[in-house]
Amino acid sequence: MPRSKIPEPIKVLSPELFDRVKERTEGTLLDLIKRNKDTRYVSESPVFGGFRSALEHLRKDKGDDGVRDDTLLESYRSAIPLTTYDSYEPFVKKFLERNCQEDDVRDMFSPGLPYFVAVSSSTTSTKPKYFAKYKHPPGSSYETVDRGANPVSDTGGKNCIVYSLNYRQLVSVLNGDGDAVKKLPVTLMSSGSIRMQNGIDVEKDTWALQYTAPRATSPIAVSFISKYRSFLLMHALFALADTKVETINTLFGTIFIDMIRYVEEEWDNLLRYIETGELPDWEGTDHVRQWLVPKFHASPERAAELRAIGRAAQEPGWLVRVWPMLKVVIGIASGVYAAVIPKMRHYVGPDVQLRSLGFTASEAYVGTVYDPENLNLYKVASDDIVEYLDVSKEEVAANLVAPWQVQPGHKYEVVLTNRDGMWRYRLGDVIEIEGFDPDDGAPVVRYVERRNVALRLGGAMLSEEHLARAILAVQDKLGSLIEFTVVIDDRNITRRVGYLVEIQELGAEADEAPDKLLHELCRLNPQFKSGLDTEEMKPPTIRILKPGTFADYRRWRIEVTNSGSGQMKVPVVMWDHGAREWICKRIDREVGRPVLVESENPGQVTYST
Repeated sequence: MPRSKIPEPIKVLSPELFDRVKERTEGTLLDLIKRNKDTRYVSESPVFGGFRSALEHLRKDKGDDGVRDDTLLESYRSAIPLTTYDSYEPFVKKFLERNCQEDDVRDMFSPGLPYFVAVSSSTTSTKPKYFAKYKHPPGSSYETVDRGANPVSDTGGKNCIVYSLNYRQLVSVLNGDGDAVKKLPVTLMSSGSIRMQNGIDVEKDTWALQYTAPRATSPIAVSFISKYRSFLLMHALFALADTKVETINTLFGTIFIDMIRYVEEEWDNLLRYIETGELPDWEGTDHVRQWLVPKFHASPERAAELRAIGRAAQEPGWLVRVWPMLKVVIGIASGVYAAVIPKMRHYVGPDVQLRSLGFTASEAYVGTVYDPENLNLYKVASDDIVEYLDVSKEEVAANLVAPWQVQPGHKYEVVLTNRDGMWRYRLGDVIEIEGFDPDDGAPVVRYVERRNVALRLGGAMLSEEHLARAILAVQDKLGSLIEFTVVIDDRNITRRVGYLVEIQELGAEADEAPDKLLHELCRLNPQFKSGLDTEEMKPPTIRILKPGTFADYRRWRIEVTNSGSGQMKVPVVMWDHGAREWICKRIDREVGRPVLVESENPGQVTYST
């Protein structure tokens, strides 16, 4: 929708819209309850004991077909508690057992068998989470996302679609005779969704490897490369060879930055490959070469064009010179991940539109893009049920409010009941209500942060939002930020909040940044100043990482965790010991006053940089 035609969200629902939202929501909820109330999860999990008792009472009086819809809704509201992964995990783990039996997993969360099992990227936890994903009737928000991922151009433009189709493992669901009745890929939500929406069953992989999707620059075989750097470079190589690139879709803005940085590093080699038609033998590409070689052709003219343009990444808008038809870059960059936007904008200039595909999670697709020019404004989707838990109130189901009851300006945690068999599941994401869509009354929201993912230090609890807003506020001193993470800086007994950052160029007043950061943290959270006053902690530190550290981090984590390329994120607060150890080896320098590091010898100290 053109920007001029996008209406501003309204702050109050009209009586007509109020009724429409209520009717639509309750209709969807009834469908979900009726579809999933007799699944293994609901029938066996202790958390649904009260709901089962309510259903048994109703059936005894009325029979299953005689239960009124309003009574069923009331049973849901009064008997379904808030749930977490703790109640879900024992059931989803049955899909991952060595001999997965059909009788043990059929109708587990929703009728039948799932299409795939989504695995989280483990951004904020030490171990991944798994979610069974079922195929649903046409018309879902997933189809909207799929169309947006590979848009049709009216000028013959092409799309560089940087998605992975790899999977962590393949589960064979066996019948009583030991025959496989279903093969379930355990994979990233993005990878599994692309497979499901485009009918790329794992049994069809040998067929898919031979083809290139309509309008795509890269053959599908590129999406089967698991090595992160090789995966991005091969997508970039095919895109560079094509002058008609109109859309670049990397799912996350950070992945776009990684890909372009790799292009900078390999620029001369990439141009040589395009000139000669020689396909590079990058690590982890041997198994797809037979399908890629026939599709990669020499183009001396294109190589000459690129040489004339040069590796001018320091010039704003460089990529528009590389791809004159470039109109859109798609990559999630909302909330704490908004730090990458200035770097993205530097590469593409002022006229290329930066877009998101929506508010996505491994558990569900929460919201569609409301305003294509606003990377953090979403319209809550109506495929599933979202209830809202006010973050200022006690964390109990009685405090949930419905979509027609939310208040603009208030912050809520997203609680999900979905077609895939989750019931009042706490997503852990905090949103702020901007208003309502004036066309259909759906809530329009902004992503804020992960709930309860915070740094507790010296009596102060800093939220993701506090940590992000503080470091973003010091860019005038520090220099333009690309990415950051936070660790506990424990180089001496009294600990500190320690920022590890990548920047575009160090500011002339960078050594003043820690003092401004201290001021911002105290302003955002008065408890922080109290902790300083009682000497329970010391002022924050900022250490600069070597260029490309976060790209290397994603590559390292993908390989360590055997995750697919495309969904690895850097946590706002890094708790994993191995990850902290890895990243701290890549510190280039510290800004501000050097920290006194206590020596192993009593009474001695050394300066750290």
